[in-house]
Order: sequence, then C-alpha cells, then structure tokens
Amino acid sequence: MKTLIGIKAGSREKTAEFLSAILADEFILYTKTRNAHWNVEGADFHAMHLFFESQYTELETVIDEVAERIRQIGHYAPATLKEYLALTHLTEARRGGNDSMSFIKDLLNDHDTIIKHIRENINTIEEELDYGTSDFVTGIMMLHEKQAWMLRAHIK
Repeated sequence: MKTLIGIKAGSREKTAEFLSAILADEFILYTKTRNAHWNVEGADFHAMHLFFESQYTELETVIDEVAERIRQIGHYAPATLKEYLALTHLTEARRGGNDSMSFIKDLLNDHDTIIKHIRENINTIEEELDYGTSDFVTGIMMLHEKQAWMLRAHIK
C-alpha cells in the first residue's frame, strides 16, 4: 500500500537516506558504548561501568525509534552490519586503551560528529516539508548534546 502522508515520494526517499545514515551512526556508537561498558578498567570501573550502561540504554531506544521512523515514511530500515559500515560517518576503530578517559574521548568525538552531521543536514529535511522528521531528528541531536555534555564533564 502506498504511503500517503502529504510528503512527495522523492522527499521521503531523501529523508530515508538521511535517517539511514543516522541509524548507522547510532548503531556504531551504541556498539562502541557497549564496548566501553564491558571493557573499561581502572579505579573508577564501577562508576564508569554504570555510566556507560546508562548511555547505551538511551542509544538503544534511539536506534529503534529511527528505524521505526524510516518505516513510517514508507521505506525499509537498513539492518545489517555491512549496511551500517557503508552508511556511517563514524569509524569503529578505537584510539585508546581500556581506561575510562580513553573511552570517554573516543565516544565524545563520535557524539560531536553525529551532532554536526544532523545540524548540517536538518534544513534539507525541512525543505522537503517533512516537519515531523525534522522535529524528531532535532530531539535526537539534543540527546547527543546531553550525552556529549556528560562525557565532556568527566574530562575537566
């Protein structure tokens, strides 16, 4: 059945591509945050183990919501690691050890990358008259700004 929600097919296609890249970024960041949760070491292990858990739990919700938004606009969500690696703006490579500061700096860089990508492209979605997705993606950006703030607060 056709998706008749007042947004042209070509516009929904552009939005689906944008959301698919966000989904890929979210999944890669989720995996890296899980890695931090599982593998962090040091005197602050327990606190950081719980902190990283709170962050990946929020990301898990975002992943599901992004995939569902792609479906709501009439497209299929990418759902393989191969697709995610082809679509992401992030790298799955790590730059540090298993101490909390190394994980924090790496994850912070990824959050900042996602924030910048969304901020640079959100006008495109508004130009396509998809205000629902624009509002939705703004909320995602704000979640990343909050998580980045929490990570950044550990560095000072």
